[in-house]
Amino acid sequence: MIWKWLGALLLFPVQMVYLVVKAAVCLVLPPKLRDLSRENVLVTGGGRGIGRHLAREFARRGARKIILWGRTEKSLKETTEEIRMMGTECHYFICDVGNREEVYQQAKAVREKVGDITILVNNAAVVHGKSLMDSDDDALLKSQHINTLGQFWTTKAFLPRMLELQNGHIVCLNSVLALSAIPGAIDYCTSKASSFAFMESLTLGLLDCPGVNATTVLPFHTSTEMFQGMRIRFPSLFPPLKPETVARRTVEAVQLNQAFLLLPWTMHVLVILKSILPQAALEEIHKFSGSYTCMNTFKGRT
Repeated sequence: MIWKWLGALLLFPVQMVYLVVKAAVCLVLPPKLRDLSRENVLVTGGGRGIGRHLAREFARRGARKIILWGRTEKSLKETTEEIRMMGTECHYFICDVGNREEVYQQAKAVREKVGDITILVNNAAVVHGKSLMDSDDDALLKSQHINTLGQFWTTKAFLPRMLELQNGHIVCLNSVLALSAIPGAIDYCTSKASSFAFMESLTLGLLDCPGVNATTVLPFHTSTEMFQGMRIRFPSLFPPLKPETVARRTVEAVQLNQAFLLLPWTMHVLVILKSILPQAALEEIHKFSGSYTCMNTFKGRT
């Protein structure tokens, strides 16, 4: 037993070096992208914003069918018609992911009408955009139900069949605010941190499940209606991401089976700084960058 333990201990650093070298080589060599021609993709919050761009990108890259979930029929219908014009089969269902029974009911309807979902993109999210003391209790609950618990219900609805088929992918459109919160968005930051923990646990839990994987995307501020009015102090140094860029990089991450994706790459520096700097220094960075007051002009989706 002791020899087996010692062997594993000696082998471990060799495995780490191998994996690091392999990752470095993959950065240099042209990657082999997963074929999406047999995949049925469901995008929550798919009627507008990043969700609409995700639907376009999956269609552009050859996904077999696109299914959109959302709460606003007008935007869902518009996006569905656009995807169909691209030559891809597309369907939409009215569904509030924060409502557990509605999720399970609509998941059953999707399976009966469209077929099995092989790529689930949890994109739906809301932001209240106020401090804790200024927040309405119902609005706070709504953020947690949609941004966090909604992923529990959608994943429970579709993951079992993915495991049976040994083919599936769970995608979460998260936010860098899950790793570095800001004032004025306490509901959003809390829900995204919870969502990140959910995905980290799920990703590790799928290690022994062949053919089923997960991807978590953590983008910086993206120029969509949801965060309309948010202002960064140095926009030329920290420009907001374009939703089409987030969508393109997300689909690429799915095709590459990448577990975690920070956008842009400079967000890795933020994670490192947060790990080594004292709290006082981090507070000064927030003040200097303007993230401390960026929600003061927040308007949100109208």
